[in-house]
Amino acid sequence: MRITYIHQYFKTPAMSGGTRSYEFARRLVERGHEVHMITGDPDADRPRVTREAGIVVHWLPVPYSNAMSYRRRLRSFLGFVGRSALVAGRLRHDLVLATSTPLTVAIPGVWAALRRRVPMVLEVRDVWPELPIALGALTSPVSRWAAGRLEAWAYHRSEQVIALSPGMAASIRRRFPDVPVTVVPNSSDRELFAGADRAGAVLRRETPWLGDRPLVLYAGTLGLANGVDYLVRMAAQLADIDPEVRVAVIGDGRMRDGVRDLAVELGVLDRNLFLLDPVSKAGVVAFFGACDLAASVFVDVPELGANSPNKVFDAFAAGRPVAVNHGGWVADLITETGAGLVLPPADTAAAAAAVAGFLGDREACRAARAAAYALARDRFDRDLLFEDFERVLAESQLGSRTGARAGRTAASSSRIHISRAS
Repeated sequence: MRITYIHQYFKTPAMSGGTRSYEFARRLVERGHEVHMITGDPDADRPRVTREAGIVVHWLPVPYSNAMSYRRRLRSFLGFVGRSALVAGRLRHDLVLATSTPLTVAIPGVWAALRRRVPMVLEVRDVWPELPIALGALTSPVSRWAAGRLEAWAYHRSEQVIALSPGMAASIRRRFPDVPVTVVPNSSDRELFAGADRAGAVLRRETPWLGDRPLVLYAGTLGLANGVDYLVRMAAQLADIDPEVRVAVIGDGRMRDGVRDLAVELGVLDRNLFLLDPVSKAGVVAFFGACDLAASVFVDVPELGANSPNKVFDAFAAGRPVAVNHGGWVADLITETGAGLVLPPADTAAAAAAVAGFLGDREACRAARAAAYALARDRFDRDLLFEDFERVLAESQLGSRTGARAGRTAASSSRIHISRAS
């Protein structure tokens, strides 16, 4: 197939951030498909085209940063809609694949699909607009109405929808029962993390504040939804319970300065909590290899429990247990398998006690590591989940919206039920 793939936040392994689109796109190329990726480049002043692992990447000069206000982000989203629609409209393709966030990527996706009379597959990476409403990003009745209309329009213009978690799929199916949905969660790149233990050992030797001490790692965005201040408050409690435990926070975002200020206020910055700059996807391997526990935290908003955080599956790939402070499918998975800890969302003192107790129990750590890697190998291996991903694209390209949709709806529901991640 000739595939036009639209993702505003596309990243390569040399960049900081999630590489799901890169990894799936390069595998599509390896299978003989032609892939054109349309994405934004916040540092560019003019469009450019490169080839990354066989993927033709169209970089568009669209400013964006997690530190932006919601109003500025909306302007960025709309700017990308216009620029990407122009590029996508010129390309010849057999299928259009648009991946959120933001959901506005559906607009150029639908335009490009209609122009060439081909199907569009929409990949949904969060529950929208339920999540931005819960986070306070959409406050006015008009914005909420418009967001709901965009969501309904996008789903009904899609041949199929890919959801990144069972919770997301359930939300879509509950509100749009005629839309075919398949769950293809984020995945564990065992090939990338194969050398994590060796790289982690080197990092420990070269990092004086770490050495042989226990390490809790957070590697990801420091945005409003992430609530990384939770880890700062937990580190303050850990300083009294077990001062040898180190907490490393790697990343950037709107709340980075607030995280730093709180760490200074609580006296933990560069004492037992270390705030580090973002590193590339390839560079983060050593940190996961060095850590004893990887953290995935959010503010206490139930809708966030449907998310599929990259950092969780990177930890599994490195064979590292995960601690979360929220409910949802990942928390259920950890409880079911013993691959980590579920911490109380509003009690950082109890969280610190649980983390210290876990890190001090060698047998518990060993069992959790084994359980984490088993999940990476048996349920979330990137090559296994790519097969599901490619199958959805192939079915969408071969089927028609009128003749085969009902049958595919039933088949998609069945796949969700028996999915490796459900």
